[in-house]
Amino acid sequence: MEGRAAALGAGTVLNALATGTGAAFGIDVETRATVTLDPGADDVRGEIAEAPDADTALIERCVALATERWGDGEGGAVRTDSDVPLAAGLKSSSAAANATVLATCDALGLAVGDDADDPAVDVTRLDACRLGVRAAREAGVTVTGAFDDATASMLGGVTVTDNGADELRSREAVDWDVLVWTPPERAYSADADVARCEAVAPMADLVADLALDGRYAEAMTVNGLAFSAALGFDADPAVEAMPHATGVSLSGTGPSVVAVANPDDPETDLDRVADAWGDRPGTLRRTTTRNDGAAVE
Repeated sequence: MEGRAAALGAGTVLNALATGTGAAFGIDVETRATVTLDPGADDVRGEIAEAPDADTALIERCVALATERWGDGEGGAVRTDSDVPLAAGLKSSSAAANATVLATCDALGLAVGDDADDPAVDVTRLDACRLGVRAAREAGVTVTGAFDDATASMLGGVTVTDNGADELRSREAVDWDVLVWTPPERAYSADADVARCEAVAPMADLVADLALDGRYAEAMTVNGLAFSAALGFDADPAVEAMPHATGVSLSGTGPSVVAVANPDDPETDLDRVADAWGDRPGTLRRTTTRNDGAAVE
């Protein structure tokens, strides 16, 4: 009983910490999970390939909840490996949860799809996503449940969500080139100053209006300035990117900053953004958006 799946990392359009409404978009970096189920095992053992000492409670909880719901409570083992850096604002927890839940479904022999009315579909990706969000809450790795991040990772494209109700408000395909700057430090979502974020709620409401109007790049830029101030991050990288990018934002609770460009817009140039960010400590990653989302392998 072995299953494999992969899920996307994501960037932020609207941080949900202020109001509970969030928005994010899938990018072409992946976390992969392998789940081996053993009906005779009493527990789940987790391993994170690139961080052997990291907390594995989230992925272990994902397997346990999935087998409780769709299986017979099997235990076993789960191993993840990832291109998504941990605690960098690029939705590593959501990607790990989504990949693990889908891999568990694969190990159980369940067909995953998007149409709940299709008799050939045993588990929808949205149901799998919600189960991963529940696991994240129970494992204490998120304040809001991160349904925005989780849906972008699971479904791809840009998603706008009500994180309090785990409700998908909108989803749309988007095609952007993406540049990510990740400084050396790390920031854990569960440690974010929620009160400071709630103080910028009026700006978050504006960002939500822009996102629901399809003005995603403008939304993320406003979000980035507001939440950089709220969370104590330097806004200079965003300001440097603005003349050359379609949109730019602090991603999640940081520390990564993500700039996007419409490839058909001659006025955007991520090479110039890379030049501006190149002397900063940390790493630069060039990638693209993705609209397909997570999948069983």
